[in-house]
Amino acid sequence: MSFPVIDFHCDVLSKMREDSNIAFEDGAELDVTYERMRQGNVMLQCFAMYLPESWGIPRYEFILDQIDAFRTRVMPAGEGMRWLKWKEDAEELEKAALSKAENGPRRLPWGMLSVEGADGFEGNLYYVRMCYELGVRFLGITWNYANWAADGVLEQRNGGFTEKGKKLIELANETGLLLDVSHLSEAGFWELTERTVRPFIASHSNAKAVCNHPRNLTDDQIRAIVAMNGRIGMTFVPWFVRAKGEGAVPVRPEELLPHIEHICSLGGENSLMIGSDFDGIDSWIEGLEHSGKYPDFAELLCRHYPEGTVRKWFSGNALSYLTAYLPKKAL
Repeated sequence: MSFPVIDFHCDVLSKMREDSNIAFEDGAELDVTYERMRQGNVMLQCFAMYLPESWGIPRYEFILDQIDAFRTRVMPAGEGMRWLKWKEDAEELEKAALSKAENGPRRLPWGMLSVEGADGFEGNLYYVRMCYELGVRFLGITWNYANWAADGVLEQRNGGFTEKGKKLIELANETGLLLDVSHLSEAGFWELTERTVRPFIASHSNAKAVCNHPRNLTDDQIRAIVAMNGRIGMTFVPWFVRAKGEGAVPVRPEELLPHIEHICSLGGENSLMIGSDFDGIDSWIEGLEHSGKYPDFAELLCRHYPEGTVRKWFSGNALSYLTAYLPKKAL
């Protein structure tokens, strides 16, 4: 069973920056490749630009390197990909999703860019604006720890936004850059709800009530995202699905069902989407090891939920968000 898929988070680009020999077409080092996207019917993949601590002090050039890898190595792969930047692109993609649902002709997959953690902007809002102009459409404000803009979810003081971080929110409000709260501290989360003019997303987080990991969302956070018409990307990080140490048995796809049930019980049926975190993990859910496995996951979900609901989680909810909140192309 194959539905069109939108995945809001993978870390392919940082791997490609580290190894110039990795081929996006079919690289064995990658969870997400062009071939696996086609195999899994992934119509849109969001490529996050992550700056690992191993790279040293975060620098803007590290972001530019990954944009270049996306432009020169990902986009031309296979038969080619299309770059999603604008509301009009999302509307075109929505039409393609309907065509695919009706067994229409296959179309080229799309790619989209996000930044995971504002660290690499070096506190320079001009760099942020430049990345928006270059096609970046989502910004995860922090990784796990504090940066110049805000505290991350593992920063023990649980602070909110700095003064410059508040300016970053204003810039996002002005330009249409969409914000991502996965990795953001709880204090920052609640401050952002008061300052943003557009609904934000949690691109790759599950339900904390089901698995008590700091990166997962509390019930109040889930309710807040639902209330603002934001989105939550269910993620395939095994230790966000089931706590580490709960037996040696590998995590199975069925163990995502309690997270889905819980988020839906809080009103999130129309807010749930996918944010796999492929290529950002070194262990996998058994049966969900790469993006070619989505048809199997769809078959599992359709044994428990109506097909139309599963379609929403695979792409419909993400598409309705993108068509509503991406900026329009300038005339």
